[in-house]
Amino acid sequence: MKKTITRRTFNDNALIDTDLHPLLKRIYAARGVSSLDELSQELNDLLPFNQLKGIEDAISVLYNAMNKRQHVLILGDFDADGATSAALAVTALRSFGLEKISYLVPNRFEYGYGLTPEIVDVAHKYGPHLIVTVDNGIASMEGVDHAKSLGMNVIITDHHLPGKALPKADAIVNPNQPGDTFPSKNLAGVGVIFYVMLALRAHLRTVSWFEAENITEPNMGELLDLVALGTVADVVPLDKNNRILVYQGLKRMRSGKARPGIRALIEVAKRNISKVVTNDLGFGVAPRLNAAGRLEDMSLGIECLLTPDKGTADRIAIRLDRLNNERKQIESTMQAQASTALQKLQLKGELPSGLCLYDQSWHQGVIGILASRVKEKFHRPTIIFAQSNAQELKGSARSIPGLHIRDAMDAVASQYPGLIQKFGGHAMAAGLSLKSEHYEAFSKAFAEEVDRCISPEDLQGKIVSDGELAPQDFDIALVEILKNATPWGQCFPEPLFDNCFQVIEQRVLAEKHLKMILRLPETDWDIEAIAFNVDREKWPDHGVEKLRIAYRLDINEFGNTRSLQLIVAHIEILNDT
Repeated sequence: MKKTITRRTFNDNALIDTDLHPLLKRIYAARGVSSLDELSQELNDLLPFNQLKGIEDAISVLYNAMNKRQHVLILGDFDADGATSAALAVTALRSFGLEKISYLVPNRFEYGYGLTPEIVDVAHKYGPHLIVTVDNGIASMEGVDHAKSLGMNVIITDHHLPGKALPKADAIVNPNQPGDTFPSKNLAGVGVIFYVMLALRAHLRTVSWFEAENITEPNMGELLDLVALGTVADVVPLDKNNRILVYQGLKRMRSGKARPGIRALIEVAKRNISKVVTNDLGFGVAPRLNAAGRLEDMSLGIECLLTPDKGTADRIAIRLDRLNNERKQIESTMQAQASTALQKLQLKGELPSGLCLYDQSWHQGVIGILASRVKEKFHRPTIIFAQSNAQELKGSARSIPGLHIRDAMDAVASQYPGLIQKFGGHAMAAGLSLKSEHYEAFSKAFAEEVDRCISPEDLQGKIVSDGELAPQDFDIALVEILKNATPWGQCFPEPLFDNCFQVIEQRVLAEKHLKMILRLPETDWDIEAIAFNVDREKWPDHGVEKLRIAYRLDINEFGNTRSLQLIVAHIEILNDT
């Protein structure tokens, strides 16, 4: 899929009277920032928890369980957001003095997602009085009913989009539920449960709980490393509120206050914890934590986050790293198979606007990653399916700007009742299940719905740049400013620039990465650049003398030497010599 570089537009007058670096003014303005207030990173500027609908009911149910010394079970999810959410809930409730606390994560291969009736039966064996879901439950009508029939209370904490009906839980806290006035709809699951625990601590303080129990009131800031990791890993939009949460979590990690499990995961990913940024969490830590849920059981990841012991954390982190390497091998095979299938469709001129792919051999735990890879390469909404059982397929969907993927599934389900068994998710990512015999019909219906919702222009891949850099901007000090300016992420992307360069040298590293020496025209100094995972049939191309490159600024640290390096996102050839 050919991609083109386009440049962001911005208001030249935004932030004009501030003391920010001129380049930062330009970058922030291009992201819609019009005042310094929007850039606050202080905890005092977090949105108040009392604006969340249902939070008072949730606190009432939780306090009742604590006051009666009841058993509370946390029902988690098998991704990094779910793992951090479960670890946060368990840690907070323990610090509040709750002794009977346990957690359960459904095995994705046996029970599937959420509070299903089947996992309720498993939970019931633990003997809880109260189930609290984290990062799931908003679509669990049957599961909640079953739990209530067995005498258990249920609190739903979730952030996924609700369907037409809500579960009949004792309390629901979800910023996306109807009637909720919380200004930010972008909290991750870990952000929602963090707010619930903030509200619970405030209530316990008002009733003098901590004095009565002879407990030191916990510092909720100690949970922010979990909040930052889960928020970044779930790729939710980094609005102002989420940027504060992530910044404060990163600040704790850099100052040496990360819990042993997060520190161990950062180290096994070969990242520098004293300089950790969002990219380190998203591309280093999160994949290793997710590997537990993809290939084995996310309980392993949760234990890594919960353990106070450094040695235990290190051992689990090493195991998670090995699982992640295994995941990479599985993914590589699946990616090659998917690429072959799609190339055949391209040759026939039959590549649909909405892609559905399925192979009986594909691993259910890796389909989400494959969907992301295919979507990025072909710039089309993509759903990858794997066999769940003899009669059922599970699908993982990823979308592009212009198509709300959950709404697209809702439209297909409404038009073709019974075609989809169940579905849920967000605008850019979702999951579903359907009977095997319905795969072809669903693929056709999905492609038709995508055609109805988006234009051919939406299917053209675009690299969105913050424009050119002047020669004086290629400076390590500026790189440090940009890295530490704010948490970058979804909907608040890390700065990306584009310039034309002369090619001085190009070679391959590790058989897949293109290392280049580039020179800005009309200068006499060289700049190192690296493009990861290039197409070896195209690169290196020693006939190329000029390139237009979209890149991010980075620092290459080798031994005691630090040098500026460009991380290449896209290459356009400017000559055919």
